[in-house]
Amino acid sequence: MPRSGNFTELQEDVTVSMQAFRDGMCRLGAAVNVITSDGPAGRLGFTATAVCSISDTPPSLLVCMNRRSLQNGPLKQNGVFCVNTLSAGQEELSGVFSGVGKLEMDDRFKHGRWAILETGAPVLLDAIVSFDCRIVQALEVNTHTIMIAEVLAVKNSSQVTSLIYLNRQYHELHPEA
Repeated sequence: MPRSGNFTELQEDVTVSMQAFRDGMCRLGAAVNVITSDGPAGRLGFTATAVCSISDTPPSLLVCMNRRSLQNGPLKQNGVFCVNTLSAGQEELSGVFSGVGKLEMDDRFKHGRWAILETGAPVLLDAIVSFDCRIVQALEVNTHTIMIAEVLAVKNSSQVTSLIYLNRQYHELHPEA
């Protein structure tokens, strides 16, 4: 169908390779988060950028996690988590919770200062913001589980410089003065 305006027809490859998809996704800057949980399956934590708000009525968000992760089952069993959004300068903590150094879970929590809010999930005291959540639904989609959660408590920090991940590197995002 002819298009009006300034359009150029591109050849489309209907199949997208995993590598092409990953290379494209790395160009989407995202906040760096440490997702934590505690409950019947024990305390756990991992680094994630796949976090998104869903609604403010009721306040809810989602976290995506690889179904093959050893923490996937325990997170669902705990039924709660806290999204701790990292601030500038917390790259090392991101690495600790993404498995750099292969620390045991208890040793990972020796990094950072922790407290609890509503659910009992660990809350990082110097996170830029923490969302304490109860899982209301877990959807298995392809290779990942989408955890949909209601936000029960929020802890904001005075820190305003965010840590983001873009083009497979950490960057600091400074708000306009």
